This record gives sequence, C-alpha cells and structure tokens, in this order.
Amino acid sequence: MRINTALILCAGFGKRLNPITLNTPKPLLEIKDVSMLERCINLIEKLGIKEILINTFYLKEQFSDFINSKNFNMDIKIIEDGEHILDTGGGIQNMIQNSNKNDFIIFNPDTFWSNNYKDDIIKMEEMYFSKNLENILLLTNKKLSFDKKLKGDFSLKKNLINKESEKEFIYIGCQIINKKLFIKEKIENYSILEIWNNLLDQKKLFGYESQKDFYHLTDLDVFKKLKDL
Repeated sequence: MRINTALILCAGFGKRLNPITLNTPKPLLEIKDVSMLERCINLIEKLGIKEILINTFYLKEQFSDFINSKNFNMDIKIIEDGEHILDTGGGIQNMIQNSNKNDFIIFNPDTFWSNNYKDDIIKMEEMYFSKNLENILLLTNKKLSFDKKLKGDFSLKKNLINKESEKEFIYIGCQIINKKLFIKEKIENYSILEIWNNLLDQKKLFGYESQKDFYHLTDLDVFKKLKDL
C-alpha cells in the first residue's frame, strides 16, 4: 500500500442496536469472540498500514481500554470528536488535521471485514493513484448483501458513480480520499455525503466493485443472524 494512514469511524451511537449498544459501542460488539473493530484493524494490518486514527465520542473510554488491552503491532491514536459529535464528514476532517499525510483510507467498522477484501482494496488503491483521483469508494452489488433490507446507494458505470438510473450498488464502508476535499474552515457536524454529492455533480466520484459477499451489522435482527452463521 502507498497509503500509510487508515481512519476508522467509531463515534456513532449505534441506536439501531439498542439495547445492547447502551453499554457497549457498536464497533466493540463481538461476533464469534472477535469485535467488529478488531476485524477491521486486522485487515488494515494485512494491508501493511502502520498508522491508524480512530475517532470516538459515544462511550469513548471503552476504545482506549480496548486498544490498551491488545498488542496491535502498529501506531493507533484515538482522536475524540470533542464536546459534540461531528458526523462522518466532520469526524474525518478532525482526524486528518492530526496528520501530515495527504491521502487516507477510511473504514466503517459496521462491515464484517476480513482478509478476503485485501486484493480488492489494493486494486482500488492502484486505480486511485494511477488515475489521479481524489475519492474512490468500495462498492458491491446489492444482490451480494447478507442484509436484504439494504437498498442500493449508487449506480456504477466504468468505475464512475452516478445516481441517475437503478441504484444497484451499495457502499460497503471503505473509501480512499484526499485531504484537499475538506475545505470547511472550521470543524463542524456534517456528513461525508456533502463531499460525495459535490463530486457527483462534477462527475468525479469513482467506485471500485467488489465481488465479495457483504455482511453489515445493521440492526439487532442482523446481529443475531450473524452470530448464528
């Protein structure tokens, strides 16, 4: 990997998984004795990335305890959202201000990450740099989603994302982005969708299609089914 820093979004409340997320943040929920966050970190390690920034807000002290209890062979820093939750856009902007890097790979730990994604992510990164892109998202066809309730987010044609026709593709929680897209003068609560929609308007939002089955920790019902697999 040419990218040296990964960001993991861990600040959310996980309300769709209440009551189990009243005491445990969603990224620290375990399936087969391994937390969602640890699965994500293990994949990042397989990619050869040495630095991880994790943003926190809800039940934030549990993340420090988790990282301290493990012996991950990489530099992991926790960046707090602050007094108010920042959503995905603000949370990412807050993290990248704590780094001197320009390009970042960002993970959502709601996805059941495994080493099966390694090759897809490496190929997505190759496309990002070879085509001088500013943002690329990892997508999969909604037919490959374990949770059949999930609707498609985008259409994809020749790696260019649009919303114009049937939305057959789901964003599966991994993207590469350049810091120059974060132009807000102050860090505030906003969604990464603002940046994506701006790129969509310019026909500059790109996607890489994964053919892997997609498992996503959506709600209590899905959580129970994943534990029974």
